[in-house]
Amino acid sequence: MSNRNITAEGTEEVGLRGMKETPHGYTVPSAREVPPKIRILIGDREAVFRLGLKRLLASEGDLEVVSDVDQPVELASRMMEFRPEIAFVQYEMLRPDAQAVVRAVHEAVPVSKLVVTASALGEDEAVALMKAGARGVILKTADPALFVKCARKVAEGEIWLPKKQVAQMARVLSEPQSRPVDTLTNREKLVISCLVQGWRNREIAGHLSITEQTVKNHLRSVFDKVGVSDRVELVLYAIHQRLDLPPVGAEPQGL
Repeated sequence: MSNRNITAEGTEEVGLRGMKETPHGYTVPSAREVPPKIRILIGDREAVFRLGLKRLLASEGDLEVVSDVDQPVELASRMMEFRPEIAFVQYEMLRPDAQAVVRAVHEAVPVSKLVVTASALGEDEAVALMKAGARGVILKTADPALFVKCARKVAEGEIWLPKKQVAQMARVLSEPQSRPVDTLTNREKLVISCLVQGWRNREIAGHLSITEQTVKNHLRSVFDKVGVSDRVELVLYAIHQRLDLPPVGAEPQGL
């Protein structure tokens, strides 16, 4: 046979020397798979900000804005329809009971990670939103590049808070009364790893083949050992203290 190039639809030309011979002929190597884009929803009443953020995110090759809304009543339905990985939602759209709305969205569309955008937000309210299920808070005055970084980090399972809130929480968690973590078991560390990834109790239980009640028992034990009071503080503690945690795919060892 000749060494002339042949073309398969949707692929680059490949010479026979670069092809694989099979009993049925020659096959063309498949093109390298392109990783899926991070799907994003934007909820904001301010048209200028909404359009600007949409253009900013759309300019990144790995990000895709699948929907944007300007009315609070449309938020839940759009979230359930598009099921985005990330949702940047204006704090004012969540009022008057922002924590309740965040909690409801988190329960209805657990696959979506909600990041609250705000012109200004008190430290207590920011932490309260995180406890309700938000995965991040970012100020509208932040550098545009931080919105891109925020989307990627939160999609990877991290949390995002303005430096002021992070610094305050870190100071609280680093105070002397916080107890050492030397007594954490391997199973407890694996639970923390899952928690850092944003998993819920039911997902952790399924992964570890234990009951949700057992997960709650592990968490209560961890809270007591490291001196925190809830899941958000534990995640922040784990990140700030750089705990040596096993990957979520690791097999549970010990109790």
